[in-house]
Amino acid sequence: MIVDLEKLQAVANRLRAHSIRSTFPTRSGHPTSCMSAADLVAGLFFGVMRFDPNAPRHPLSDRFVLSKGHAAPLLYAAWAEAGAFPVEDLLSLREISSDLEGHPTPRLPFVDVATGSLGQGLSAGAGMAIGGKYLDKLDYRVYVLLGDGESAEGAVWEAAQFASYYRLDNLCAIVDVNRLGQSQATMYGHDIDVLIRRFEAFGWHAIGIDGHNFSEILKAYDEAASTKEKPTAIVARTFKGRGVSFLEDRDGQHGKALGSAEEVEKALAELDIDSSVTLPVRPFAARTVPAPEVGTPGPPGYEIGQEVATRRAYGNALARLGDVDSRVVALDGDTKNSTFSETFMEAHPDRFFEGFIAEQNIVGAGVGLGTRGKIPFVSTFAAFFARAYDQIRMAAISRANLKLSGSHAGVSIGADGPSQMGLEDLAMMRAVPGCRVLYPSDAVSAEACVKLAAETQGMFFIRTTRPDTPVIYPNDEAFEVGKAKVVRSRPEDRVTVVGAGVTLVEALKAHDLLAKEGISIRVVDLFSVKPADSEGLQQAAAETGGKVITVEDHYPEGGIGEAVQSALAGTGAGVRKLAVYELPRSGKPEELMARFGIDADHIASAVREMVG
Repeated sequence: MIVDLEKLQAVANRLRAHSIRSTFPTRSGHPTSCMSAADLVAGLFFGVMRFDPNAPRHPLSDRFVLSKGHAAPLLYAAWAEAGAFPVEDLLSLREISSDLEGHPTPRLPFVDVATGSLGQGLSAGAGMAIGGKYLDKLDYRVYVLLGDGESAEGAVWEAAQFASYYRLDNLCAIVDVNRLGQSQATMYGHDIDVLIRRFEAFGWHAIGIDGHNFSEILKAYDEAASTKEKPTAIVARTFKGRGVSFLEDRDGQHGKALGSAEEVEKALAELDIDSSVTLPVRPFAARTVPAPEVGTPGPPGYEIGQEVATRRAYGNALARLGDVDSRVVALDGDTKNSTFSETFMEAHPDRFFEGFIAEQNIVGAGVGLGTRGKIPFVSTFAAFFARAYDQIRMAAISRANLKLSGSHAGVSIGADGPSQMGLEDLAMMRAVPGCRVLYPSDAVSAEACVKLAAETQGMFFIRTTRPDTPVIYPNDEAFEVGKAKVVRSRPEDRVTVVGAGVTLVEALKAHDLLAKEGISIRVVDLFSVKPADSEGLQQAAAETGGKVITVEDHYPEGGIGEAVQSALAGTGAGVRKLAVYELPRSGKPEELMARFGIDADHIASAVREMVG
């Protein structure tokens, strides 16, 4: 496509002008960070990308991710100039009534993922590119604009090696090397050769350009599109505040809007705005996109009393779901033979992606896949999701359709020791807005977790455990998000004991021990930790004299005990929490559960004390 370079320059200057104007009313934003990348974005939106501004999420559209999310005014300006919404609306930037927020979120139809916590956009872009190249076999391209400052983030290089490994030649990273960070110059200033060599070392095709020269910009985009079997990085030397003499390449201007109307007018005069120039966007080539195959798996085939680890049941469920729903994909962090996502891999190798030991990237790539209509299940040890917590936090802001499964939770994993024990994961995931937290206690409920997560839009965390546990539910048992299961109940129950996972098994053992002593307890499976079943828990507490014991293979902060306390707040019920109150150590599972007071004997002792 031949593009008039003078017209591109005029559009780029308008993008700069919009960035200055839109940040002025609230005196808030990052206009100089927008101005350095304006030429790169103008060349991309009005010379290269194929998209429909009125249908920004069309499956055939090229994708754009603004990883340097603080340049949001530039993103909004580009979409406004493309015709997605009136340019006058840009002046509502950062107002509480406006969806043009300080950093982009999917409240806007042209934003796929929330950005602003730096270093995450390339992972999301890699997930989108994986979807196009390997799953949908569509020719859309994915462009990710990064800043040079965020290139110090390790997550960028996790994504870089992932993209190289999968030969994502439909992925193009554009690095805006404007030299200046928030508080000082960036690590390597304008030495773009450093970044070029680094991308090349990670297996990318890398191109260095003058980021304000449209001939070089368009040539680089063409070269990226023609490069096969490798992703491309365009490393562009730019100047912060480009086009305005009193802003350009000046330190101390990061995150500062212009302070007066006189300054705004002076800056706009230097930009020499031409409002008469228009450039159309490139349409994508229309073609039919096949509809996915979507079905519902039948019930599993377990037997009551059969010993099956919930992590193994998770893998079985995922594979069976994949048989009937082509949208289901899986990623793992080199733990697939422990999380049992390998069962899905063996059944559906074309929809499984090994992410290796790079948890931040597999979460980010999962978010990207979710934007392309997939149902991504991302698996690793529960403890290792802590490394990717910022990606999970941002996934919530993205309203991501993301399913996380953390195995090897708690001291019940045994001799591997505390570094491998997920003991904070429930607290972490309960704190994530909109994330549902499910904790199966047997193979049947683990199957239900996978099914519920797949059929419900949004983020889920499924906590699975290492030891084999007996099947306690029939295969046709119904489970609901937000509903607990009453597993043992009699009118004479004196205490409610709430557990989940391995501690539910221990609670059932305690039930049988106490029954021999004439003490009847109600046993509740908190299958849905978040949202918790407040109504059901309140009823159980009321029917057992307000006496409640919670037991969890988790630290006392933020887990099952505090979920139950929240549900019972204001009812007068007394809650005693059995949890892992000390830093654990290696040992056999049964030894550790006894040592830290969460086995059947300790539950029974707590009940005896509570009933006097």
